[in-house]
Amino acid sequence: MAIDVKDLPPAYQEQALRKLMKRAQQNQRVSLPSTAEGAPVGGRKYHNKPTERVTAAGNVLRFDSQKEARRYDHLKALEQTGQIRNLRMQVDFTLQEAYTDGAGRRVRAIRYKADFTYMKPRDDPWGEYDGSFWVMVVEDVKSRATRTKEYIMKRKLMKERFNIDIQEV
Repeated sequence: MAIDVKDLPPAYQEQALRKLMKRAQQNQRVSLPSTAEGAPVGGRKYHNKPTERVTAAGNVLRFDSQKEARRYDHLKALEQTGQIRNLRMQVDFTLQEAYTDGAGRRVRAIRYKADFTYMKPRDDPWGEYDGSFWVMVVEDVKSRATRTKEYIMKRKLMKERFNIDIQEV
């Protein structure tokens, strides 16, 4: 049950306002730096800094880290020069379909979300490339901390299911 300050007698109103002002001043002195929107109070798990890029069309792209944003800038430049094509971000791959086990419990699908996918010319055995043959590349921006056991398992499943090697950047 909340009590409104206006409902109190005048002497108590002053006392309540003084306490609120004192508490507000203490909170200002102890204020912590603001965290990124949606980040846990104690900071982000891998200490990454979310970053945004604005496209020529005015769309805002949000990246989980500065490293991922820099990689996007590099890949976008390669796409503009024609060295790669069909650059896509956050592409989902289903590694195992969902199913219902013998006891009737639903088992969720296993999915992997790649940071970037694009097409690049296939290398010729003689060290040159033939521009008519393109191969899909799947990239994931990783650091030592983000190379988790779950990621390693999904990387192996990508190789087994789709015969795709994930390139870590």
